[in-house]
Amino acid sequence: MMRIIFFTIALALGLGARGQQGQGGATGFRAVSQGSRVLSQSPQVLPQGFFLDAFRPKTAPMPAVFAFDSLAEREKALRASGAPPPQDVFDSAPPPQVDIAVYPSDTIARVSPWLFGNNANQWMGPMVNQPVLLDHIRTLHPGIIRYPGGNGSNTFFWNATPGQLPADVPDTLLYGLGVRARKERYFLGRAPWGLSVDNYYKMLTETDSKGIICVNMGYARYGTGPDPVATAAHLAADWVRYDHGRTRFWELGNEDNGRWQAGYLVDSAHLPGSRPAVISGDLYGRQARVFIDSMRAAARETGADIKIGVVLIELPPGPYTFPVDKVWNEGVLRQAGNACDFFIVHSYYTPYFQNSKAAAILATGRSVTDQMADYMLRMGNKPVALTEYNIFAQGSRQQTSFIAGMHAALVIGELATRGFGEATRWDLANAYDHGNDHGLFNKGDEPGAPLWNPRPAYYYLYYFQKCFGDHVVRSTSSDSAVVVFASSFSGGGAGRGLGLVLVNTSTTPRRLTIPYGRGYGYYGYYYSLTGGDDNGEFSPRVFVNGQGPAGASGGPADITHVPARRLNYWPSSRFVLEAPPRSVQFVVLY
Repeated sequence: MMRIIFFTIALALGLGARGQQGQGGATGFRAVSQGSRVLSQSPQVLPQGFFLDAFRPKTAPMPAVFAFDSLAEREKALRASGAPPPQDVFDSAPPPQVDIAVYPSDTIARVSPWLFGNNANQWMGPMVNQPVLLDHIRTLHPGIIRYPGGNGSNTFFWNATPGQLPADVPDTLLYGLGVRARKERYFLGRAPWGLSVDNYYKMLTETDSKGIICVNMGYARYGTGPDPVATAAHLAADWVRYDHGRTRFWELGNEDNGRWQAGYLVDSAHLPGSRPAVISGDLYGRQARVFIDSMRAAARETGADIKIGVVLIELPPGPYTFPVDKVWNEGVLRQAGNACDFFIVHSYYTPYFQNSKAAAILATGRSVTDQMADYMLRMGNKPVALTEYNIFAQGSRQQTSFIAGMHAALVIGELATRGFGEATRWDLANAYDHGNDHGLFNKGDEPGAPLWNPRPAYYYLYYFQKCFGDHVVRSTSSDSAVVVFASSFSGGGAGRGLGLVLVNTSTTPRRLTIPYGRGYGYYGYYYSLTGGDDNGEFSPRVFVNGQGPAGASGGPADITHVPARRLNYWPSSRFVLEAPPRSVQFVVLY
């Protein structure tokens, strides 16, 4: 029988450092007073700036339905009776203890309201004619949805209809991956088959979401007219005018440094003017300044307040970094670092095209996020938006598994802790491809799954947002296998409380006990998310407090009515709950 390990969370009021795995301690932090709160100041936290303009205090949510934790109830009765516990409850040996401390008064950062976003795209179709999908998105409430979709942004003409592309758009584009020149299939903002601009705005309204729009920067490179930069900037500015203040956040292109992007490589010998064959950070930055000037002028005409971001590379160059990438950030910042409002980065965390194991995937949630944050702090005092993230791991259906959901929880927790301003996961729907599918929902091509069936990551994102507060507070763990994110709800009155996300990344269970009192935690509840036992490490099923999917993938059909498990206390004044192997506990104490 597996040994069940005790896990103790001491809710200690006090000051100190941001939580670390291993031994906690006050290293490199200073605390200042901010009203009745204590704010931990550290160079590790990114500036959040205007991304906090929409910040509002959250209140600790109260579930409509409770279910008692039968294991905790059973053990409470056993302890009260004084009888020795049977073998099916504990191993006979005294279990080791894992200590976690939470400091409710020691705030690290406010939680940006834009960390739970996602990406829409053209191949999802109109969206607004899919009530099941819209209902799922409303329930998830991502808050912000990016458009028009990844690489397609640099071939997207927002006001074009079929057969009416601008005259200076070439039929054929070059790419820098050794791909032969091919006839390009452009995306059109007024085509009936995809997600049109107007349907995008309608979808945002119906799902109570805001937008973040990526304009076509590739056109400034491949346009065949005499002044392609001015033409492309004017097209972007016209979109700002048409938007008329509905969208605040705008991106200048998508991964423009990438060899897979339209505009990376152009046939300069056959294009007007003098333009380099291969893009550079310096060139992108100079073009970005033209776009920024044009778009801001358009925003002033409509009275809109817009914020414009530029593309940076998220990690320092290494020995195998391509020449364009080695000096990309330097060139962009030299030309547009002062003109832009925020920095844009993307990360797919795990190595490309590798059949990564679960432990390796989960480890990147912290390591890669920390590397990104540390590097972005060196770029300047600007907020950072992670407008695409997911995992590249493939070969074992990793991307559609509950491990991808655990990874999403780890990433969101780290982004909040490090002060990222915005995050939009890639993407709402994609293509199944034998389980190598980034989509949050089944687009209809997954065998045996209904159309728009939510994948496991949906459930982790839903409960994280539901159970996490509006301020990240310091926490520490003595066990590196147990990752803890702690937060406070500042809604006031009965709405105050703590939200904890407790991630057991190991393959053995932990037993969690939480002392109650000291201002928080006299009552509590939690949701325990676990994976199935199929497909090795990468089950496509997730169970919420024991409730799972009706089919072979996804989770409970009605996520809003899964009963919460009430936290019950032992006579020694501690809450108790179990953390199964590879599980996440979303806890609210109030």
